[in-house]
Amino acid sequence: MTVIRAAAVQLSPVLYSREKTVEKIVGKIAELRSRKVQFATFPEAIVPYYPYFTFLQPPFKLAAEHLRLMDQAVTIPSPATDALGEAARQAAIVVSIGVNERDGGSLFNTQLLFDADGTLIQRRRKTTPTYHERIPWGQGRREGPDRRRQRRRADRPIGVLGTLQPVGPICTYRRW
Repeated sequence: MTVIRAAAVQLSPVLYSREKTVEKIVGKIAELRSRKVQFATFPEAIVPYYPYFTFLQPPFKLAAEHLRLMDQAVTIPSPATDALGEAARQAAIVVSIGVNERDGGSLFNTQLLFDADGTLIQRRRKTTPTYHERIPWGQGRREGPDRRRQRRRADRPIGVLGTLQPVGPICTYRRW
């Protein structure tokens, strides 16, 4: 039986700063390498931060916070995703991480999966945001995994991955 050392990382973002949050995550990935971790999963929408403001104010008062989140959100590809991939490569760790993805004029709750060689092997958008999450995030599409790439990487066990959230998974990754 193959044993994989995994880490479910509970980490707070550096509020309102994509760059500093990514820097904090890169440091944590390096720390996990010293602990011989092979797979690490980070929180939902940690980069730049989860939009808790949608719980606190009525929608008509959220414009400033929404624009701030839009400004700090991650585009794919970008220096932020390059830094995360490079950290995964240097540590030789498979990394799953949740981001606020900006695509055009929309935001999405997206989960990124980097292989141990730093390659971004999957990008999945949450298909159905919950009631308050529909304020900042758009509805994702049902996209299947790139099975050809997964088959080529069959020697690297990724296993089944789901997010740790109470209302439903962003997606499930399977080894094909």
